[in-house]
Amino acid sequence: MEPLNPEDPAGIGPFRLLGRLGVGGMGRVFLARSAGGRTVAVKVVHAELAARDEFRRRFAREVAALERVGGTGTAPVLGSDTGAAAPWVAIGYVPGPSLRTVVGDEHGPLPTETVRTLASGLARSLDRIHTAGLVHRDLKPSNVLLTVDGPQIVDFGIARAVDTVAEGGDLTATGAVVGSPGFMSPEQVRGERLTPASDVFCLGSVLVYAATGRTPFGSADSGVHATMFRIAHDEPDLTGLPPELSGLIRACLAKEPAARPSTGELVGALPVADPWLPADVLARLGRHAARLLEAEAGAEPAPEAPGAPGTGDAGRAAAGKPTAGVRPAPVDPTPAPPAADPSGSTVAPPRPRHRRRALFAALTTLAVAAAATAAYAFWPGPATGAGADGTDGKGKQGKGRTTAPAGIVPAAFLGAWEGVLQGGEDHPRETARIEITQGPAGTKNAVYVQVSEGRLCMGRSRLVSADEDEVVYGESDVTTSVPAARCTPAAHQTLSLRSPDVLEWTSGAARATFRKAPTGTSVVPARFLGEWQNVPRPEVHGDLDGRYGTWVTVTQGPVGTRVVRFRDVFPRTDEEGSPTAGTVSCGSSAVLGGSGNLLVVGPQVRDQAAWDPECAENGSSYLGIVRWKGEERLLVYPMLDGEPGEYRRRS
Repeated sequence: MEPLNPEDPAGIGPFRLLGRLGVGGMGRVFLARSAGGRTVAVKVVHAELAARDEFRRRFAREVAALERVGGTGTAPVLGSDTGAAAPWVAIGYVPGPSLRTVVGDEHGPLPTETVRTLASGLARSLDRIHTAGLVHRDLKPSNVLLTVDGPQIVDFGIARAVDTVAEGGDLTATGAVVGSPGFMSPEQVRGERLTPASDVFCLGSVLVYAATGRTPFGSADSGVHATMFRIAHDEPDLTGLPPELSGLIRACLAKEPAARPSTGELVGALPVADPWLPADVLARLGRHAARLLEAEAGAEPAPEAPGAPGTGDAGRAAAGKPTAGVRPAPVDPTPAPPAADPSGSTVAPPRPRHRRRALFAALTTLAVAAAATAAYAFWPGPATGAGADGTDGKGKQGKGRTTAPAGIVPAAFLGAWEGVLQGGEDHPRETARIEITQGPAGTKNAVYVQVSEGRLCMGRSRLVSADEDEVVYGESDVTTSVPAARCTPAAHQTLSLRSPDVLEWTSGAARATFRKAPTGTSVVPARFLGEWQNVPRPEVHGDLDGRYGTWVTVTQGPVGTRVVRFRDVFPRTDEEGSPTAGTVSCGSSAVLGGSGNLLVVGPQVRDQAAWDPECAENGSSYLGIVRWKGEERLLVYPMLDGEPGEYRRRS
């Protein structure tokens, strides 16, 4: 835990803040104390999410639904104010570390009996969540906390409000996805409607991690899309998994949702050990409980030891009395769990042991069909020279060049293709492009570009296979990343021809229709070329309008080069934000990521020779041309919901 910052409030609702537990994707997490003296955790939503009406509506609905779930095995929502300027929610405190921390940082893989009990407890908790009409959607080791009474699931449902914003925003750019790729279900990867069976698949992945310390489909280090592809298509890697757990986990990891056991069946089939945690983990719980008692007694909370709960492990709250504007959740009658000492003597009595012997026998003896694999031959890369196929560009073999293996790509696929991954063709939010040249299997003969609001990623992809209907690409290398080091290699890409000018592109959960696009060294349409100046806006700047100006210069060039340059000038401001006599000048440029009816460019890159601390770099944008009262206007739209900049051609 960290001390409060000077800008942090002293309290939120009925809670007095004690310190900061961390910061997550949804907001900040504070340790606090309720009016009744119990320690709580309060999550406060980030301002940018709170400013979105759709997020607020979904957040309120989710919190209301979550209030019905709280109880054994889940951290209950005990108070909230979803209508506040900064919406917040108070969540029941869980005195335990996360499964990720225990397995990844402290103890290592857990014993078989512990994993069985973990499976039973998580299945029971998921059953409660599903009964309330929710699907967790983000079950992963950092969202599973370990206590003396069993595992607890946290952060269920809240992510759905964030996902709603993401559906219209920029969370599926290259190298960034909604959710946790290593712990997603195949249907989640494909973007299909999720049912409780999705959580069962994720449970299987969590259990593999608990038993082996590894994820069954590899880590995201090899690329997010690569991990998602393996989840959707490959068999899990269960190396090192104890045989006693194999049948159970393979059943959970069935590709088809209908083939997986239900949470109710799992609960009835799994035994429960007591005590269920290894002794060293119980000892840590005792130390954590002692720190909690110090905080509740009014002492300054002791610092967490390295690896102690942070953002993902944050203690979850118990609410105090409601105040005006605060919506309290139903009171949880369950007393706070007893503190554990190293011997485990205060462990709560074991839960009833239910068994469904027939199902358990079926799960543990489940036969596993071997996965079919396709073998592809990989040749050395083609010789450098004129034609991509080793010819002189006119179909004749060049003299003195080493002959490369014949290419396998059908002619119909050759050239450049572009499509929209998010948004519409007139108002894209994320775009992709792939340019294919001839080559044999194993060569990196395709250049891809993906542009989203916050990044432009470009790279080369290796050809896996090709026939008249479909071309498949595998591993990729990143060659350009704007901003730097923000991209990860694209994963498997499949291109299916639909007509001479249209193909379908898929990569993991992403799917789009691509159309033929210009290629070569001069792809910028002539109508964009030249220098443009902003249209005056006295209604915005008043008498100072003449001191504000933006110029956009568009030059010719190929995709992947800086063809658009921006120059902005505006008054310098004082400490109070009032204009001064000084002037700020800012220069930047942007890399071309797509051409056609619209020009798509990546985030602006500052010109170090024309930059000032008051300058700001903008994200990606797309440019279009319209006619207004007989005059051409250049419109520069941000790749998010917003009004365009409007420019006239400079004479």
